[in-house]
Formats: sequence, C-alpha cells, structure tokens
Amino acid sequence: MESIASAPGKIILFGEHAVVYNQPAIAAAVDKKATISVKESQNDFTTLKSYDLDFEARLNTENKTYELVNGRPGIIRYILEALYQVHDHSPIDIILSTDFPVGSGLGSSAAVTVATLAALYGFHNKKFSKKTLAHNAHFVEKKVQGMASPLDTSISTHAGLIYLGMDKKISRFNVDFESTFVVGYTSRKRSTSKVVNKVSQLKNRHPYIVDSIMETIGLITEEAKMAILKNDKEKIGELMNINQGLLDSIGVNTTELSRMIYRARKYGAWGSKITGAGGGGSMIAYCPTRSGEVYHSLREYDNVIKVNISHEGIILKTRE
Repeated sequence: MESIASAPGKIILFGEHAVVYNQPAIAAAVDKKATISVKESQNDFTTLKSYDLDFEARLNTENKTYELVNGRPGIIRYILEALYQVHDHSPIDIILSTDFPVGSGLGSSAAVTVATLAALYGFHNKKFSKKTLAHNAHFVEKKVQGMASPLDTSISTHAGLIYLGMDKKISRFNVDFESTFVVGYTSRKRSTSKVVNKVSQLKNRHPYIVDSIMETIGLITEEAKMAILKNDKEKIGELMNINQGLLDSIGVNTTELSRMIYRARKYGAWGSKITGAGGGGSMIAYCPTRSGEVYHSLREYDNVIKVNISHEGIILKTRE
C-alpha cells in the first residue's frame, strides 16, 4: 500500500518574527506544494529520496539519525522527527517532491512536516482531523527548531488566507482577496531556527526596544486585517512596506533581498517585503497590477516565481 499526501507552501503577508512573541500574523497558502509518498520497503531499512532536491538517505527512525547516500538533505530533520512521533519503525520507502524551493522562506519545513504526518497516518490507517494534524505538525517543528509559531503548519493544513490572533486562535478571511504575488528567492540557504535565535539574542540585549518593535508589527498586522476586509489594496501595500522597515531594524534583511524588494517597488509592486524568517530566503511583491513587469524585472538577476493564493490544503490519497 502507498500513502501519498501533499501540502501547500505559504507566504507570510504580515507579522513574521513578531508572531513568535505572541503578536498576530496574516499568512496565505500558495499554489506550490510539497508531496510525500510512503510505502512498505523491500529492504530491511528505511530510505528517503528526493529527485527534485537530488538527495538520498537511509534513516534510523528509532534514533533519529541518518546515513547520507548522496546530496544535502536539509529538510531531513523534520521528516525524522515526524517518523519518530508516528511511525512504528518498520522499513519504509519515502519519496519527497516539491515544486517550490526548500529553505527559501516559503514554508517548506511546515509543508513537508504536514505532508509527512498525513502520509504516515494514511499508511498506518489512522484517522485524524485537520486540527489534530496542524497541532502535531507544530509540535514537530518546535522539537526541531526550538521555537516555532503554529502559523506555518496551520496554513499548510487548512490553506486559504488566515489570521492568527494573539490568543493563538486561527480564523479564515471570508473575502475575495485574490492577487498575484511575485516571489524572489536567494540561492543562500538559511536556517529558520538560527535566524529566530539571532532575533531572540537581540531581544535579550535590548528588551524594551525589540519588544516595542514586535508590538508595532502587531499593530501593523491588525491594520492590515482591516485593510484586507475592506479590500483596500493601496493600504495593504503601504503597510507591507512599513512592516519591512521594522524587519530591517531587527537584522533579518540581506543585501540581496533588499535589492529585490526595492526593485520590485520600482517596477510596479504595491508593496514588497521579506516573507518568512529572512537572513536569506524570499521576498514577496504584492502585485494587484503589473505583475508581469515586476516578474521580468526581478528575473533579470534573481530566482523568481509567481504564486497565487491556494484554497486547497492537505490532500491525502492511498492506493494498493
């Protein structure tokens, strides 16, 4: 029997980093996915392969260790932790495929974690709810990263456009908010946990200042929530740019991302900012109009894709 699950990546429109400190955030699932396939192995060991990422490894699910056959599987810790939490350690073959770059700030770790858990539940014939899946995926991310918001795993599970409040409750926007986003991403891979820890250290050195920055990002997110409900495109873009200035102030921007952010604005983006942890990774350009011009302007020098909001969350299929 083969169990196959796919989960979407995401972009954070407002609130990254601040969300770790109990501030609100707004995120959207995108029409790019990670897919995990699980089936019984003919060998006496568990394998993990990804043809998209060009790696292969043998896994020890009991000890959460692996032996690398080839490549550099940066996402492997999330899969090992998910296996440790759910799997009975019998030999299986796992195949990971993804149509968006891993480690680029588009929620690849959450999408892979959600898809892995769902595929394992299907493989073991375990019933689950989306609420349980998102909760368990968040637990896996916390185990791997040390600190993690439930935002990414929730959006990968449920999809759509969501608001995460200060009370950690998630609500969906029931509005017609459709726009193309141009995503520029760097070739520089970064660790979310390292960037989050760097911001935590800055906060420890300057608690009052950084606390104020996080609270201000929270206020921006609340304003953005109202702007989205009113479909105020101009205000949404403006608030994105303000949000970016504060992300710059906590040291998560890079020269490469900054160049893309300002170039996107020059060629027609209504707003542009880092999405995700920063320190590398991705930026997003909000493009209700002129998305083609923004896309081609960034494509001259950088890696770039177009994404749209997806309303299709976790999908699980099994076959004999």
